[in-house]
Amino acid sequence: MKKSNSLPEPVKKKERVQKVLANLGVGSRRSIEELIRQSKITINQKTAELGQLIYGDEVIHINGRRIHIKKKDVFETRLIIYHKPEGEIVSHSDPKHQLNVFQNLPKIKNGKWISIGRLDINTSGLLLITNDGNLANHMMHPSKQIDREYSVRILGEVTEMIIKNIKAGIKLEDGIAHVDEFEHAGGEGANQWYKMILREGKNREIRRIIESQNLQVSRLIRTRYGPIQLPTYLKRGKFKELEKKDIDKIMKSLEII
Repeated sequence: MKKSNSLPEPVKKKERVQKVLANLGVGSRRSIEELIRQSKITINQKTAELGQLIYGDEVIHINGRRIHIKKKDVFETRLIIYHKPEGEIVSHSDPKHQLNVFQNLPKIKNGKWISIGRLDINTSGLLLITNDGNLANHMMHPSKQIDREYSVRILGEVTEMIIKNIKAGIKLEDGIAHVDEFEHAGGEGANQWYKMILREGKNREIRRIIESQNLQVSRLIRTRYGPIQLPTYLKRGKFKELEKKDIDKIMKSLEII
């Protein structure tokens, strides 16, 4: 019998539906799991089950809308550095607020922009936004311990005892807030600037840390997230989309690829 010189077909690999959809930027794994619980996702016209394994060539609908899954070798990770101004929310829609960080971004097909972490409405500075759910989940997951750097303007007198308290860890209602670095960065009079570095993303964490010491945050700016620094030339409300080579460097430094 004559041997065939053709290579065997690559073996298809199944993955959980929430992972596949999250990687496409449809939403976070948690939000997709909630849609599955609410029976709002169908696979090949059957209601999806939590943790269901799929190949990726199935017919998937969310709330009746067809989701077109691209092949992995076609999917292109995109990453945006956005200089968030105060007054914008990190949400795709909120009836209470008209301005959100996604309004000025380029349109995206078959997916959506995902913020890597959040900044509250009164906080400005570096916000990373991607279409890659895997990248977003990796950079936000507490186990990765990715540091965030902030410039904080504090109203009131920051004593040596307060500095010591903050560096030791502040007990908040949702656990101990650990600060990796807290040091004076300039300023005059009652308003002084401090640099703070944390590896957590608790809601309003820095403001609550400072308020626990009977002080007040009068300005809060995020300047760095992991290896990515806010460019000094990037004006508030503007964004910069990174090139593939730069994204690859970042993903390699974070051991994602």
